[in-house]
Amino acid sequence: MAGQRLPVPRLDGVSQEQFVQHLYPQRKPLVLEGIDLGACTSRWTVDYLSQAGGRKEVKIHVAAVAQMDFISKNFVYRTLPFDKLVQRAAEEKHEEFFISEDEKYYLRSLGEDPRKDVADIRKQFPLLERDIKFPKFFKEEQFFSSVFRISSPGLQLWTHYDVMDNFLIQVTGKKRVVLFSPRDAQYLYLSGTKSEVLNIDNPDLDKYPLFSKARRYECSLKAGDVLFIPALWFHNVISEEFGVGVNVFWKHLPSECYDKTDTYGNKDPTAASRAAQILDRALKTLAELPEEYRDFYARRMVLHIQDKAYSRNFE
Repeated sequence: MAGQRLPVPRLDGVSQEQFVQHLYPQRKPLVLEGIDLGACTSRWTVDYLSQAGGRKEVKIHVAAVAQMDFISKNFVYRTLPFDKLVQRAAEEKHEEFFISEDEKYYLRSLGEDPRKDVADIRKQFPLLERDIKFPKFFKEEQFFSSVFRISSPGLQLWTHYDVMDNFLIQVTGKKRVVLFSPRDAQYLYLSGTKSEVLNIDNPDLDKYPLFSKARRYECSLKAGDVLFIPALWFHNVISEEFGVGVNVFWKHLPSECYDKTDTYGNKDPTAASRAAQILDRALKTLAELPEEYRDFYARRMVLHIQDKAYSRNFE
């Protein structure tokens, strides 16, 4: 099991002013209740979505197991008409399938041309736009994308972080979300933006002993709940039943800090990418030394980074 368990706070009826002035600056996850999201929470049934979304082709993840792993890629990409996806994702067993009759489906909507266009549910699914209202808790010019997500019951997504702030709007169904602070990154066994620890409820502590030190923040989302996930907070999402969600991402930093070629919103800020490249070059230079010297100077570098770059303003 992971270490300390903490509930994500829930607040009802938060105003834009309260959020922006008092809650947002704390940079911590928060579940917002009672937000006006429009008719989507009652209207977006399987039948309605199938009809409104129509036969538009969508690219999906298909997995034979419930725990999806983006590092080992234990899933395949397939294409289905949107109405077929919705119908299949709502089923426990499938008469038609790609891998197995109990395979799991996951949609992360894309732009019309994913190489150039960001996802925006209002553009890719215009008939659904009238049903949903985004929380107006950030400036319009900060908006980056709105991502439509559909998950089979029981599906669990890998633990990862995003580089932009976002609201996870739970439109229908229920999800369990487990989050980890950016300050606990050292315990999560990272591969890029993702954690190698798939089974967060029963981790292999022989393989991942430091995971037991990670503080775990948990919440359950029901239809109408909105989870604020600050940038860099790791999150793991389990769909407890068939459900539909929409992530709204916005830029917390000035626009020039982000990679202009990033249509998914998951590339590290350009300054962070440059720093990582410089570090890689420094490590290659250190490799020219014998092990004893390499170890000593690497430890000095770590201490120097801690002294110059670590913040003392966070837990």
